[in-house]
Amino acid sequence: MSTAEDLLGKAPSDAFIQMRDIVKTFKTQAGEFTALKNVSVHLHRGEFVGVVGKSGSGKSTLVNMLTGIDHPTSGEVQIGGTLVHKLKESKMARWRGRNLGIVFQFYQLLPMLSLIENVMLPMDLSEMYSPSKREERAMDLLDRVGLAAVAHDMPANVSGGQQQSAAIARALANDPPLIVADEPTGNLDSRSAGTVFGIFGELAKQGKTIVMVTHDNALAERASRKLVIADGEIVNETVAIALPMLTHEQMLKATKHLQARTFAPGETIIRQGESNDAFYMIADGYTDVIVEHGQGREVSVARLGPGEHFGEVELLHEGNRAIASIRATLQSAVRVRALGRQVFQELITEADAMHETLTSVVRQRTAENAMVQRPDRRSRYVETALA
Repeated sequence: MSTAEDLLGKAPSDAFIQMRDIVKTFKTQAGEFTALKNVSVHLHRGEFVGVVGKSGSGKSTLVNMLTGIDHPTSGEVQIGGTLVHKLKESKMARWRGRNLGIVFQFYQLLPMLSLIENVMLPMDLSEMYSPSKREERAMDLLDRVGLAAVAHDMPANVSGGQQQSAAIARALANDPPLIVADEPTGNLDSRSAGTVFGIFGELAKQGKTIVMVTHDNALAERASRKLVIADGEIVNETVAIALPMLTHEQMLKATKHLQARTFAPGETIIRQGESNDAFYMIADGYTDVIVEHGQGREVSVARLGPGEHFGEVELLHEGNRAIASIRATLQSAVRVRALGRQVFQELITEADAMHETLTSVVRQRTAENAMVQRPDRRSRYVETALA
């Protein structure tokens, strides 16, 4: 089942990070516990990815696979062409020093060293830069995160936000392509959290891949991608975007019942006047909403894209015929994730927020389509006659 590639249209083989069929099982006094269940994730260079999930969902275990702190029971972790899970400890330490920067929730700065000395430390350990260049580079990094004026201060003499910014500068010391941040704003006030987030955003624009674990869903929404993990499994990204009102467990239920479908350019997905038995979420591509009226005339009333959905009108009104046609645009194919009527109805019954949201959408779309079919009233859409 596709998850991480849904909204990107990029091949997994092109990914900078490739996690394939990861299973992680721990042995406890109560027996075996599986923290990750056949997880596959592909991340590309320059992406800023927020990872969210409840406590115990598997977030930290997932990150530990990336940092090499832990190894999968089965499956593969490949980063930049290196099979990280197969590295021996001596080679792992060298690989981390050159390829990975880690930012912790509680900063982990050495209290007896100044901020600039903390930033220089990874360079001293990995010998990535000549001794004469290290202080200059450390100062440049501190300047990039707004700390040049306090570079020689001790950690205890600056604020929590400044300590975390210094920790980010330290993570960048050896110019790694990957930055992993585990709850980096969990110990900060909202203003400091915003500053730290802004730094990560700028780093992503510069080509760094950022993976940030957070409990703050609002913060994760601001990243370029959001991965939701529930009960050790990754929620399909299309589901997470199209149905954010669901709980993570409900998203996972939907994920397990998805059907992947692809429609050719110009192909009709739902035909006006005919029955429909599925709820569709767009993973990639665009569809036109077409209303037919008056001597076979067709009017395009809307265009739907990635993360949007259709088909709920018919499913919420048992037996209703489609009030409009849904057609893939002529420019490209469209990939969708579909839920059958039964699972859709189960989710609607379980999730009041989903029922309320989609009922509101149905009212709006029904009214808009009715406006198009009444020439004495103006639709809020610009009518475009199709050839």
